[in-house]
Amino acid sequence: MRIVTVRRVSQIFFLGWFLWFCAVTTFGEGRFQVRGWPVNLFLELDPLPALATTLATGTLYAGMLWALATVALTVIVGRAFCGWICPFGTLHQAIGWMGRSFLRGDRARVNRPSQWQGVKYYLLAVLLASAAADLVRGSASPGARWPMTVQAAVAFGAVVLAYLALSRVVRSRGRAAAWSLALVVLWMLAGRVLPGDEVFASTDLVGWLSPIAFLTRGMDTVVLPLLDRTVGLFFSAPRHVQGGALLGILLAASLLANLAIPRFYCRFLCPSGALMGLLGRNSLWRVARTTPACSNCKACDADCEGACEPSGTIRTAECVLCMNCLPACKEGVITFRTRPSEAGERPLPDVSRRGVLLSLASGLALPPLLRLAGEAGASTPPALVRPPGALPEPEFLDRCLRCGQCMRICPTGVLQPAGIDTGVEALWTPVLNNRIGTSGCQPNCVACGFVCPTAAIRPFTLDEKLGRGDHHATGPLKMGCAFIDRGRCLPWAMGRPCIVCQENCPVSPKAIVLESWVETLREGPWDVAAIDDATVRLDGAPLRPGRVAGGDYLVAVVGTPEPGLRVRDNTADQVVLARPEDGALLAAGARVELRVRLHRPYIDPGRCTGCGVCEHECPVVGLRAVRITSENESRDPRRSMGRG
Repeated sequence: MRIVTVRRVSQIFFLGWFLWFCAVTTFGEGRFQVRGWPVNLFLELDPLPALATTLATGTLYAGMLWALATVALTVIVGRAFCGWICPFGTLHQAIGWMGRSFLRGDRARVNRPSQWQGVKYYLLAVLLASAAADLVRGSASPGARWPMTVQAAVAFGAVVLAYLALSRVVRSRGRAAAWSLALVVLWMLAGRVLPGDEVFASTDLVGWLSPIAFLTRGMDTVVLPLLDRTVGLFFSAPRHVQGGALLGILLAASLLANLAIPRFYCRFLCPSGALMGLLGRNSLWRVARTTPACSNCKACDADCEGACEPSGTIRTAECVLCMNCLPACKEGVITFRTRPSEAGERPLPDVSRRGVLLSLASGLALPPLLRLAGEAGASTPPALVRPPGALPEPEFLDRCLRCGQCMRICPTGVLQPAGIDTGVEALWTPVLNNRIGTSGCQPNCVACGFVCPTAAIRPFTLDEKLGRGDHHATGPLKMGCAFIDRGRCLPWAMGRPCIVCQENCPVSPKAIVLESWVETLREGPWDVAAIDDATVRLDGAPLRPGRVAGGDYLVAVVGTPEPGLRVRDNTADQVVLARPEDGALLAAGARVELRVRLHRPYIDPGRCTGCGVCEHECPVVGLRAVRITSENESRDPRRSMGRG
């Protein structure tokens, strides 16, 4: 069996497993559901999220240790993960293969190395610098997560990197070294003096571009919801996704770009590919030429997936081990071996030191710029309601991969990708949208905490969520608190009876309490024309049939303090009393009016958990009359409203 065939079998195998894991990421215990399947395996195999999470938080989530296997594989044989395992890379390669007919002219020209292949290395520098921004803080600084020895190593690396960049623009090496040392020392001193949370913040943004997180997000928020709406394989009700159009466009654009340039995303944008290119640029095994010269037929370049130029000086960091060049070479001078290529090797594409330094500086400046509005602290948008078990906002943003796993597993579909209205840094992170799903956050569900690959939503038990047993003293996990908009609430604003929010509140005792009130309707008064048992005929302007039906409306003699007699139904000129014997309490010719018994809702913030069931069930469409905001959430004591 040829090596290319083996690679294709491997790609199909791992792509099938990835799609299966996406399909079974559904709440439940069956074998076709999430329990028992390692649904986060591919996310955990990608070393970039593991590295960024470690830099941002100072800890490595246990599941991310699988990334060490990918690192070891890359150091030994190069970017085998990209060419043999990565499901996103497989899709890119498959679409590029299907689109070869769109490529006009010489395919070797399309696969020629480009200076733009260095863009992904700049993106990698920005993302890692953003995640490691608070590493420069001294150990005495508030919030420092790393010991002094680690920070000293980081400072030394920063001096070396600054020197390599400045040596290109400063003629004197001594002056370049002095400038580098001065800049890093100044930065370290600033980390001790300035408020760390404001200037030396860190944020994990790799989920925006990490290939596995990118594809998982697209599958969980675009492809599978579309299948749910058409096939209904997993959910009986259609799944809606806020911002789904943009997510779908980005996914489609990344895949369709392969029709113009094969593996477009892998070559120019993938930061994980850049990281593995750095790790595997001097791998033990590599593609190499056995002779310094050949006929230069370019057949190997025409089928190259990584644009690494195997016909010349091969770019080892760009080789994705597609192995297409081995059977393409008719002279048999290309092989896979431990010795370097006889035609020479270039470890990296054209990446400038100044570009890397600028990218690192941009990455360090990015977190404080993103948090300039205070959206991760004091000025948290009210609509930014996180799922139960979510870490405090800065720590949450240091971990969240924006992969969409929690959104897919949510049985009610209430978890949605955040839009730009909650801040750029929070884009595509999970928030509660209580209008979209089939209900709010169900009290007996703990799924999101157990599927999160980085513990941005930490695992929590049902007792902890409900505040039972050992967690009785701390109370239930609160996502926020409900507020009544009296300008839109039917009893408050329009005098119409409604207790839907209180009826559907799942908390016991209920977090929504009612206050009874009787009001006189604007229609009337009327004179009683006749009485026939429970039917009272009114003399005057007609009523809309059914206007006062339902049992919350009353008919009473004008001026009497009693609430009145309960009405069951009405026609244009008659009202039907709920009890036939009540008709004897009225007399023909009496002056009567219609009243309504209202139950005005109030929220008890000590009991409300912010589950959103009341907001979902509110009959006021559009902007609900009861809405959940992030006030009183458990994860941030500064937002507490008290327990009473």
